[in-house]
Parts: sequence; structure tokens; C-alpha cells
Amino acid sequence: MANDVKPRVKVPKKASAGEVVTIKCLITHPMESGQRKDKDGNLIPRSIINRLTCDLGDQNVIDITLEPAVSTNPYFEFTAKVDASGEFKFTWYDDDGSVYEDVKAIEVA
Repeated sequence: MANDVKPRVKVPKKASAGEVVTIKCLITHPMESGQRKDKDGNLIPRSIINRLTCDLGDQNVIDITLEPAVSTNPYFEFTAKVDASGEFKFTWYDDDGSVYEDVKAIEVA
């Protein structure tokens, strides 16, 4: 598990039925490609977030496959149409098997 990994997500707290909302998410992560060397000349092991998913209830909103060329602390912004109140579940998958999650609720008025 990479040290100091922290997901951060911004989702509007409220929306109207049928509204398209903007979602912003970032995960603090080193995204090591496995090609850099440390100060002693040893290869730094590969450690990347290789997938991000976002679901609203039981519906998938987005499913992204990431590659080693993605920069440190990857940031994503996307939209989703909301018809009813629910919870957005964000899941990041790391090469080392670690899984990081965050959940944000949205209320539809």
C-alpha cells in the first residue's frame, strides 16, 4: 500500500431531478511507474492507481482504466445525471491490491 494515499471528492449536496451535476475527484498518490531510481540507484517499485469507478446506487457512472503515464495525484472531473437521491461510491484500485473508497450522498429535491 502506498503511504499517505487520500481520496478527495466533491459532489453537490443537492440537485433537481434530472439535473446534470459536476463531480470532481482527486487521489493523493505517488503513481510510481517502476522506472525511476531512488538516491541509492535502486528501482522504485511500480505503484499506480490502475482503475477508478464511480457508481450512483447500483448504476455505474464511470469506469476509468489508468496507465503508468498518469501523473502523481490524478484528478478527474466528469458529469452525471441524477434522477433520485442516493450515494455516489468512488473506488480506486491500486497495483498492490489496495482499494480506496469514498462515498458522497446527494439529495434530489
